[in-house]
Amino acid sequence: MDKLTALSLSIGVLAGVATFLAVGPASGVFFIWAATIAWAAYFFLGATKEAFKNTIVCGIFGVFMAWVTAIILTGISPDTALGFPTMAAITVTFAVVVMCLAANFPQLATIPASVLGYSSTFAYLLQTPDKLTQEVLFGASLSNPLLVISISIVVGTYFGQLSAQLAAKWTKE
Repeated sequence: MDKLTALSLSIGVLAGVATFLAVGPASGVFFIWAATIAWAAYFFLGATKEAFKNTIVCGIFGVFMAWVTAIILTGISPDTALGFPTMAAITVTFAVVVMCLAANFPQLATIPASVLGYSSTFAYLLQTPDKLTQEVLFGASLSNPLLVISISIVVGTYFGQLSAQLAAKWTKE
């Protein structure tokens, strides 16, 4: 079959498998939205071995930076002199600058993948009730975004790689 059809079928079939996992046996441990963001990033970055490595390494680095930011945010008093919104903005500004400057290290140079990890982590923390707490952030459980979002990014990147490999096998030469 042609390349687009093969890729469409491989992505579609694996999206079905990923959905089954996300709403079935891996529910609460594997978030389809975080996985598909990493899956798309893998293709956006070129669907190569380097893209695979960068999506995972930088994606998890972004999760780590968001986790650190969240810990700092949970320690800010609501009655702080500058107000919580201002202090939150300053905290996020500093964290994002540090995350981007980390691109000076070749292993962390793929800023878009770091941003996807950072954003996915805050999507989880801000949209899931009772997750933006020090108890969750320091907990050794799969509620901790450091674990659950990292798992989703890794699994999603593997799904990206597998869909590219399947498409290549199904494509006419």
